[in-house]
Amino acid sequence: MPRGDGTGPFGQGPGTGRGLGRGRGMGRMGGNRPGAGPNGSCVCPSCGTKAPHQAGIPCYDLECPKCGARMVRE
Repeated sequence: MPRGDGTGPFGQGPGTGRGLGRGRGMGRMGGNRPGAGPNGSCVCPSCGTKAPHQAGIPCYDLECPKCGARMVRE
């Protein structure tokens, strides 16, 4: 191959074309539920207690006020 890397002439072979499948599909936000937004509630998986979600604080950082388990996003 001309460049010695197995890709062939410029513009052909692996690594050409658009997208390459990177950076697509998750949108701009990562995390448990991308795009879940500031609304909604956190729920305890153990006892079912609900609490309003607070923007900027992940539900898994909160403890259930009744049993102390980590909350999850509903």
